[in-house]
Amino acid sequence: MSQFELSLLPLEKDIESKKVLKKAALANKELAKLDGLVAAIPNQSILINALVLQEAKESSEIENIITTHDELYQAGVDFDAASREAKEVYHYREALLYGYAQVKQKGLLLKKDIVEIQKILEGNSAGIRTQSGTVLRNTKTGDVIYTPPQENQTIHVLLDNLERYINEPSENDPLVDMAIIHYQFESIHPFYDGNGRTGRILNILYLVLKELLEIPVLYLSRYIIRTKSDYYRLLQEVRTKGAWEEWILYMLDGVIQTSRETICIIRQIRTQMQSVKERIKEHAPKIYSKDLLELLFKHPYTKIEFVMDSLGVTRQTASSYLKKLESMGILQEHKIGRTKYFINKELFELLRKSAEDVECV
Repeated sequence: MSQFELSLLPLEKDIESKKVLKKAALANKELAKLDGLVAAIPNQSILINALVLQEAKESSEIENIITTHDELYQAGVDFDAASREAKEVYHYREALLYGYAQVKQKGLLLKKDIVEIQKILEGNSAGIRTQSGTVLRNTKTGDVIYTPPQENQTIHVLLDNLERYINEPSENDPLVDMAIIHYQFESIHPFYDGNGRTGRILNILYLVLKELLEIPVLYLSRYIIRTKSDYYRLLQEVRTKGAWEEWILYMLDGVIQTSRETICIIRQIRTQMQSVKERIKEHAPKIYSKDLLELLFKHPYTKIEFVMDSLGVTRQTASSYLKKLESMGILQEHKIGRTKYFINKELFELLRKSAEDVECV
């Protein structure tokens, strides 16, 4: 495919078939359930911290940046000692939260924001491609399967067009437009590296922009990992066959499945928080506070300094709190070198599980 075969948006044909509209209605329904549940959580930063990091891990895994949950959560309390892979996952988290802040502040998702997101992801200022020669290859055979636009001027024209499409009113269902935007961005392939992760961040930012979600808690990366071959096949079939319906139905299925799974995870987190709250109030009422409870669920790992900073207590008091919670079986001490960490065991296990293994409550 030459650079001239990637059309500007909007598409010239109507792609909202009966199948697409029916599935879009169900996807919107499931997404609304998720958004309603999130709105009922008193401290939404708990969900942002837990689920954004989960998404960062899984989106990076698609690009073969592999890290364990253990490495990842330890990096949250000792970043300097973290592995390169864990640091890359945290860069993803930083990039996503940057984009979220921009969308909430401006009510827009601009080209310059997309460039900054990729810059944070990659940790460099290479920016939009200026040199020709970028091609996408079959990872198994090495064969070229797609040649994205090569000229820098063409890339900028396509990105400017995409920016307008993202921010201007559309007659399509927003979830249909999310699928179109994702395809278009991945096909423009504007950067030397980080296109896949940037594109997956754009998915969630677009949902926030269109007010389908208040905070960024729905992530399609786990769905894409499970269906990776379908993802790449369907992207390519839009390019070669114009198979828009199949691609859009695939993305809508992702929204439906991921919304349901995220609802299960959030309900389980809420149940765990209630259980821990009751146990502390019953067995250690003197140390209970709302701030302490929320600290235990903002991050599966914590340490004395976190308790001191969050609660404004002395090191001795913070240590006694953590020891008490450990004796109750809520936390488990874990030592790396000279540093002691305390793991919220149930939360860690919940976030470590695949979504299919999470019991809905």
